[in-house]
Amino acid sequence: MMLAIKEAASDMSPYVRKTAAHAIPKLYSLDSDQKDQLIEVIEKLLADKTTLVAGSVVMAFEEVCPERIDLIHKNYRKLCNLLIDVEEWGQVVIISMLTRYARTQFLSPTQNESLLEENPEKAFYGSEEDEAKGPGSEEAAAATLPTRKPYVMDPDHRLLLRNTKPLLQSRSAAVVMAVAQLYFHLAPKAEVGVIAKALVRLLRSHSEVQYVVLQNVATMSIKRRGMFEPYLKSFYIRSTDPTQIKVLKLEVLTNLANETNIPTVLREFQTYIRSMDKDFVAATIQAIGRCATNIGRVRDTCLNGLVQLLSNRDELVVAESVVVIKKLLQMQPAQHGEIIKHLAKLTDNIQVPMARASILWLIGEYCEHVPKIAPDVLRKMAKSFTAEEDIVKLQVINLAAKLYLTNSKQTKLLTQYVLSLAKYDQNYDIRDRARFTRQLIVPSEQGGVLSRHAKKLFLAPKPAPVLESSFKDRDHFQLGSLSHLLNAKATGYQELPDWPEEAPDPSVRNVEVPEWTKCSNREKRKEKEKPFYSDSEGESGPTESADSDPGSESESDSKSSSESGSGESSSASDNEDQDEDEEKGRSSESEQSEDGAKRKVKKRKVAAEGRGEDSSSDEGSDSSSSSSESEMSSESEEEQVEPASWSKKTPPSGKSAPAAKEISLLDLEDFTPPSVQPVSPSTAVSTSLAADLEGLTLTDSPLVPSLLSPVSGVRRQELLHRVAGEGLAVDYAFSRQPFSGDPHMVSVHVHFSNSSDTPIKSLHVGTPRLPAGISIQAFPEIESLAPGESATAVMGINFCDSTQAANFQLCTQTRQFYVSIQPPVGELMAPVFMSENEFKKEQGKLTGMNEITEKLTLLDTCRSDHIVVQKVTTTANLGRVPCGTSDEYRFAGKTLTSGSLVLLTLDARPAGPAQLTVNSEKMVIGTMLVKDLVQALTQ
Repeated sequence: MMLAIKEAASDMSPYVRKTAAHAIPKLYSLDSDQKDQLIEVIEKLLADKTTLVAGSVVMAFEEVCPERIDLIHKNYRKLCNLLIDVEEWGQVVIISMLTRYARTQFLSPTQNESLLEENPEKAFYGSEEDEAKGPGSEEAAAATLPTRKPYVMDPDHRLLLRNTKPLLQSRSAAVVMAVAQLYFHLAPKAEVGVIAKALVRLLRSHSEVQYVVLQNVATMSIKRRGMFEPYLKSFYIRSTDPTQIKVLKLEVLTNLANETNIPTVLREFQTYIRSMDKDFVAATIQAIGRCATNIGRVRDTCLNGLVQLLSNRDELVVAESVVVIKKLLQMQPAQHGEIIKHLAKLTDNIQVPMARASILWLIGEYCEHVPKIAPDVLRKMAKSFTAEEDIVKLQVINLAAKLYLTNSKQTKLLTQYVLSLAKYDQNYDIRDRARFTRQLIVPSEQGGVLSRHAKKLFLAPKPAPVLESSFKDRDHFQLGSLSHLLNAKATGYQELPDWPEEAPDPSVRNVEVPEWTKCSNREKRKEKEKPFYSDSEGESGPTESADSDPGSESESDSKSSSESGSGESSSASDNEDQDEDEEKGRSSESEQSEDGAKRKVKKRKVAAEGRGEDSSSDEGSDSSSSSSESEMSSESEEEQVEPASWSKKTPPSGKSAPAAKEISLLDLEDFTPPSVQPVSPSTAVSTSLAADLEGLTLTDSPLVPSLLSPVSGVRRQELLHRVAGEGLAVDYAFSRQPFSGDPHMVSVHVHFSNSSDTPIKSLHVGTPRLPAGISIQAFPEIESLAPGESATAVMGINFCDSTQAANFQLCTQTRQFYVSIQPPVGELMAPVFMSENEFKKEQGKLTGMNEITEKLTLLDTCRSDHIVVQKVTTTANLGRVPCGTSDEYRFAGKTLTSGSLVLLTLDARPAGPAQLTVNSEKMVIGTMLVKDLVQALTQ
């Protein structure tokens, strides 16, 4: 068999090699002594380039030698790149393995949250400033560096996250669950939220899938509650759900409850209590108790609701309510003496042992609040003592002991009677408790020492119980695993490793690339870069990048990451094909890191020329800082080519600076007036530096005026005609300014005019009757409006991302007028300012049903840049996004209520019809916006 497997592992057909990989775990289970030889076969198959073999060999690796993590190093990048094309079963196995691999090879992305920097440029420019301060400051900076060093994600860590993200859209629930657990265990907190929508989608699947997904969501929602809060309604319970699904959804709803949504959640729970499923009702009552414990302001409401349930006809509902009330009363016993009395009266009716025991414990613990009722309860329980369950008997003994210590005059004989009954009980626990209690509270000649402290022992103040989720400590198991589902370690489960304190050497994942391949690739890139860089600059970038320290993502490293799938190269043509295929997926990454290096070199050279220093020292520091820049090769860093007109508007390039002072990019905003005669901007900033600064976003503030095209005069609309208003005329306009009371509201300026002969007094908004979701923040009351006078007030309306009209009353001292404000769809959003790369990235996420495209014919008068921008921004409150081509316009905004992005692209090509594209999660808003814009642009 071993010979057959070795031979099959070298077969030309990938199906044969796949079958050989399947045979490896079987042979290992028959004879574990063959492990060393099987590992050699696994190592050979791990280098295979085909997607058919990848999943099978990783499964064999997991079965035979999961501890041999060194076998994965050279194949890590290849597995990440092949993942999207592997069959679903293989994807699950590979993702699970790579999750554990990443936990041993990369640093935790949450270890330094406060200093998390997605863009390491800040560290690079900060070091440049430190250089200028002199040798003393360098030593001080070096001393503080270890404590302030920001977290920079390893490029291979980012590669794994980037290549698994598209699989959240997989049709296989197992693949989606595997990616979700990977993101939960490996991604920075800011990025974990992307998995929520995918997991909620799985809740529409079969009940078996729902059960597994909800188990994992329940665990996630404890630590990352905000991730699932927008999808609260997806966890509402249907009457057709099986009991186990209902209980899990209840768990999630309880975890997601907070100060804001607790009224909605409690209304849901109120409905669930009327269910015929008694186990589900009991779980709902426990959930109400947990909500009351966690959210103090609803504690009394919950307690009153539970007390009302005590009159329910169903004994199980009453019993569960008693148990939960007991826990809640421990938090504020002094305020709820009446409830304790009410519970005491139930001892005759309630037969459920746990409920009876809870009532007896409460009466004994807080007997000072019910001094008259407690002895009577003990008398009744003494009568039925022999017929009670064991748990109730133990609490009767406790009650007798506490009453003996606090009210011995009335209860001494009763206590002795109860203890004598318990002394001969069949259960040894009860017999022991009775003997122990007797010695403790009734002092004898020998045992008087303990009895002096009996009150401290029995009546000690006890902390209120903390009602916690049963999923609180489950996250130590890997999510999605059988062990997590069972909350017990299953056979074959491999523990999720802890993050390392220091990152292991990343160079172990580098794959040697033949020298002739490097040369050919470098020549290709040089040809591409000729229009942008001179020969000398084009050569310096890759050389410095290649000479940098091993931690940086140099040209060869990033190239090897794209070609690591090659494994063993059988011929030159194979490598060339591999290079062409991989170039599509990863070339942008390597080019970006190379371009970034060149651009920095160029900036440093110009700065060095300005201060009269040798540029070679800057090149050395640039090479050392390339490791911090390696993160820029992630999704959002691509070459930006901005229009010349836009780049000229950036304020930094136009400000004057001292001729001898170093030009630091961090100081561009903070230029101080020069002490010497100022020179013209053209001499302070060379044209090459100005060109380098094109497209560089320093802060949002200088970009806002240049990007937001001014909207021509705000158009007023009539709200109330002066005839209908008996002399009061009211107009309104959407000001497009943020509303100070609530950023989710649309700011509406309301203009009042009094054209009558008498003053209008007490002008205000009456109580509105609004559709669900819509809310109004009224303007302050206008006390008096004299004849001929006008006044303007500002009110806020939350339209809940819909064009539904807000109907309300305008009231004066004598009259009421019914008015209505209906917003155009373009006024439901606010502008968003982003770079071209960010726009493309977000647009890529909003495709399919989230994309609406319409062709239109632009008039000749509507071809100029100014007219197009004016018409678009008049119709919709959007911000312009810089674009590299002159015939294309891009705008971005977000809806005010939900914050959903709205991206607009207008391709106004000279020949043929123009094309308008709107990308938005809100499909209704997108469709209406396209309709309005087509009408505006074609008129």
